[in-house]
Amino acid sequence: MVSRVRVWLNRTYAENVFFMEQLRRNPSDRAVEIHATHADPDSPVLAAADTAEPEPEGLSPAAYVEYALAQCRRRGIDVFVPRLHQAAIVAHRAEFEAVGTALLAPPPQAVAVFQDKVIAYEAVQAIGVPVPPWRRVRDADELIAAVEELEAGGHRACFKPASGAGGVGFRVITRSPYSLTHLSGFPTPYVQLDLVVDALRRADEPVDWMVMPRLEQPEVSVDCLTGPDNRVRLAIGRVKNGRRRAFTLQEQWLEPARRIAEGFGLHHLSNIQFRMFGGTPVLMDVNTRPAGGLHQLSLCGVNVPWLAVQLALGEDPGEVVPPFLGQDYTVVSGPRPLRPASLAQEHRQEHPQETQPLLPAVPVPAPVRTVEAGAAQALPL
Repeated sequence: MVSRVRVWLNRTYAENVFFMEQLRRNPSDRAVEIHATHADPDSPVLAAADTAEPEPEGLSPAAYVEYALAQCRRRGIDVFVPRLHQAAIVAHRAEFEAVGTALLAPPPQAVAVFQDKVIAYEAVQAIGVPVPPWRRVRDADELIAAVEELEAGGHRACFKPASGAGGVGFRVITRSPYSLTHLSGFPTPYVQLDLVVDALRRADEPVDWMVMPRLEQPEVSVDCLTGPDNRVRLAIGRVKNGRRRAFTLQEQWLEPARRIAEGFGLHHLSNIQFRMFGGTPVLMDVNTRPAGGLHQLSLCGVNVPWLAVQLALGEDPGEVVPPFLGQDYTVVSGPRPLRPASLAQEHRQEHPQETQPLLPAVPVPAPVRTVEAGAAQALPL
């Protein structure tokens, strides 16, 4: 009899409810039990898991590693998919292996390269992958100089934190004065240069931003599955062009993604994003974790989360070629169940000092899915 697989996802994105569903629908019919932890009691991943716990707040990276090891030991975790404090966790891979847990994450040296976008751009440029021009800025004068340099070249400037994920802090610079026009519609990423300069001059400490040209569509996110031998097993590009989405196997996107994944040892799952600059695909960002949209590859007939778990367990799936590419599609939201609010509240009242409270998941009905007319449906993988 094949044993069950116990998988833990720590403080992760809400979209990973789909990651969890695909693990349960794996083609081998192997039993998968999922543990989830999160600081937000209303995260849908807690409701979707078989067991769930609220995470303690305020732990240092070192203290979080101790917490994670205790979770793996107590819960019998076979595969841990870390997002929060990934760098600290992968530095202790041997300790997790000693308690029987495999980490579905790259080695520490690979994670370190891509924590800082400037270091990442310099590193990938050194192996021949094109990157856009950029300047690192820390104060108002450096920002003004960087923006003027880009505008002199005919580009629109934007900035983002040198470290960060998920587009947090991304803004596009405009010189249009603030007016009622900016209040007549939905909020946008555009921000007036004079307002940013004023905020920087009044700031108590320097910032750490990258200033670069606004890159053009399409945006292509290449999801890679890479083995511990640094060889990519699967690479598929997800094309975003406005609202329309599609898939691609074109080498202009996949070849530089493979070069990065294999050259830096991005083991297991990574997501490598490109956009256009002057007619050339250039690197935009590298994520050393599963992408939130990874489940969309089910439209190509592959169950990538399960392939990654197999790889983490030492069950190498070999080179994987998608049997087909799904039709163009769009992404729409739908309701997801949440855990009853009373559970977390009552437990905190009864156990105010407990840092590892045990809250078994509550059975919930199947979620209602809403799909726009013409949008593609996920395959039952």
